Amino acid sequence: MTEDSSQAEHVAGTEHASVADRAAGGKAARAQTPLNSHRGWSPAEDRPDPVALLEEQNLTRVPDLVPVRHGRMMASPFTFYRGGAKIMATDLKDTPRAGLIVQLCGDAHLSNFGVFASPERNLLFDLNDFDETLPGPFEYDVLRMTASFTIAARNNGFSSSDIREVTLEAVRSYREAMIQFSGMRTLDIWYARMSEQELLAAMDMARANQKGKAARKASKALEKNALKNAAKARSRDSMQALAKLAEFVDGHYRIISQPPIVIPVRELAETFGLTAEETEAAVRDQLKAYRQTLQDDRRRLLERFDVVDVAHKVVGVGSVGNRAFIVLLQGRDEQDPLFLQVKEATASVLEDHLPKSIFEQPGERVVQGQRMMQAASDIFLGWTRGMQADRYLYWRQLRDMKGSVVVEAMVPMGMTFYAHACGWTLARAHARSGDPIAIAAYLGGSDKFDRAVTDFAHRYADQNDADYQAFLDAVRTGRLVARGGV
Repeated sequence: MTEDSSQAEHVAGTEHASVADRAAGGKAARAQTPLNSHRGWSPAEDRPDPVALLEEQNLTRVPDLVPVRHGRMMASPFTFYRGGAKIMATDLKDTPRAGLIVQLCGDAHLSNFGVFASPERNLLFDLNDFDETLPGPFEYDVLRMTASFTIAARNNGFSSSDIREVTLEAVRSYREAMIQFSGMRTLDIWYARMSEQELLAAMDMARANQKGKAARKASKALEKNALKNAAKARSRDSMQALAKLAEFVDGHYRIISQPPIVIPVRELAETFGLTAEETEAAVRDQLKAYRQTLQDDRRRLLERFDVVDVAHKVVGVGSVGNRAFIVLLQGRDEQDPLFLQVKEATASVLEDHLPKSIFEQPGERVVQGQRMMQAASDIFLGWTRGMQADRYLYWRQLRDMKGSVVVEAMVPMGMTFYAHACGWTLARAHARSGDPIAIAAYLGGSDKFDRAVTDFAHRYADQNDADYQAFLDAVRTGRLVARGGV
């Protein structure tokens, strides 16, 4: 394969070559781009100023929220890395590539994995953020994921040996899982998923393999914490959101104003230059357009709900400043709520350096990329064009048994297990869209790729530390304004 072919051909795998030819292609890619070429990374001589890249992104964001974004990124080198996808995309363009294309998450750091409910109401572990998704070299996601583990492990104060082991486990798990997928039938890959039961079974096996009383005790604590997080995730639904985000006033629910994090549209009408009546009409027009992007049965389901209230809600780290809303809908009565989240979709940061998306609408790019990569996607995933010119949105459920780990609270054993789960999950996502046979043949059965990427991760973590300091200096000198504690 070459990167000059269309994205559709690469992602869909339409060539229908034999297994032997696909494996030969992967081995040929290794000769062209040796596994050790991923070792020894250093920044390009003409590397852009990282602070300037952030400033460039800020131009399209809500000005009042830009300081909030900076405040969240200031918390640690890890939170800075979470918000710096554009910075790393600029660095990745100069890294070696084997020419093996997959649907990329585009921002595959460890906090963008988590649990959520499948349509069958089972908890699944998967990628959960696709704002930057785009077809591209499989290495991009692997490098961003692996570096995130190095940075997070450093941030948690792990020893050098533990940092290395966590990092190695992430890439090793990816490589070994890809080899596994290369031997599977096509539909078996498509149906593969990591369920709650499979996660717990893996923890049981890991505990059984532990040697020493202290290690077994730590492993048992890890499993106990996982069960607690799963129970918490199950409680996170629209009823829980109603209790937390809404109040009952004059016989109906409305979203509580909690500025600057949550601001109901009734208080934002002037921001959009609309009266309250015009705002309500615009929201209903948006909902109607969004419903048209759903498949027929889900569209009919959504038509059973009526809009009650809408609010602007700040989310995440990297997304802060982009338009993001929550919509409260009601079904049969006040105790039948549905909360939807509406997020602004912009061009992927990868589109600065890779071929543009085949989808003209960035919201559709996000939705189609998510459907391609996830084992099961939200039934209410859809998109619209925003009320303002050149604004695009995608829609999904706000809380559908979603849960994530607290990275800062992880210990080495827990993060190593988590690295294994993330590596397997990323490989499964890539195997759905790319060619697992060619990628597995490229990666090979030795740990050469693992060690090379681990070397990259440690070098990039050093660069991230330097960029973080430059960012803090920009705040200190007044070049950037930051608002903490929000």
